[in-house]
Amino acid sequence: MKLNIVPARTGLQWIKLGVRTFLRQPLALAGLFFMYMTAVIAIAMIPVIGIFVGGLLVPAATLGLMAATEEASKGKFPMPSVLLSAFRAGRQRARAMLVLGVVYTIASWLATHLASLATGEPQAGLQIDAAALLALALHIPIFLMFWHAPALVHWHGVAPAKSLFFSLVACLKNAGAFLVYGLGWLGLFVASGTLFGLIGGLLGGPSMARAVMMPLALLLAAMFSTSIYFTFRDSFLASDEPGQGRAAAPPG
Repeated sequence: MKLNIVPARTGLQWIKLGVRTFLRQPLALAGLFFMYMTAVIAIAMIPVIGIFVGGLLVPAATLGLMAATEEASKGKFPMPSVLLSAFRAGRQRARAMLVLGVVYTIASWLATHLASLATGEPQAGLQIDAAALLALALHIPIFLMFWHAPALVHWHGVAPAKSLFFSLVACLKNAGAFLVYGLGWLGLFVASGTLFGLIGGLLGGPSMARAVMMPLALLLAAMFSTSIYFTFRDSFLASDEPGQGRAAAPPG
């Protein structure tokens, strides 16, 4: 396995591949994404333990959506069972995925808790926003560590601790591509939301605009989740596979 360094413009290619692959199997990929969202909401509603169980399953669920994208990119129709891919790859890798889930849950809880402590008890909307922004900032390194980690564990058999480190290194080494990728998706969300919001508003006022915006946001989120697989595929290559850019062996 090698870390592949890609040019910044690859970020746009990841977006195109995500949208193109989604449009190949829109019903399957949208359905799987909605199943994932429904499960997350249902688990979060479980008293006391819901938020922790939900966090525990985030890496496995992320891997499931990536596995669905891989199948769709090969012309296959991904079935709902693909969401359980993390637990069908053998006991050792399933255990490693659960370890990632535990680490993610603890790290996310600590980031949120530290943000609340730093901003104090919320007494006004401004303070609530400050806590949310600080929590988001503290989550950024967590997101980078977990961006590739589930896929590294599942497809390359990398140990949980190493997968987190390799994921962070890959994201930082390909920071230019990820910056273009993030800004591209942000621009797509804003442009699509503005256009369809205006159309909905012209057709039926604010209520119609909201009715149009919600399914649009969910579809774009499903396309975004589809594109994540390609960021992993291009960041890590088999040792004998030619890279798209300058390749270097992962540290360790």
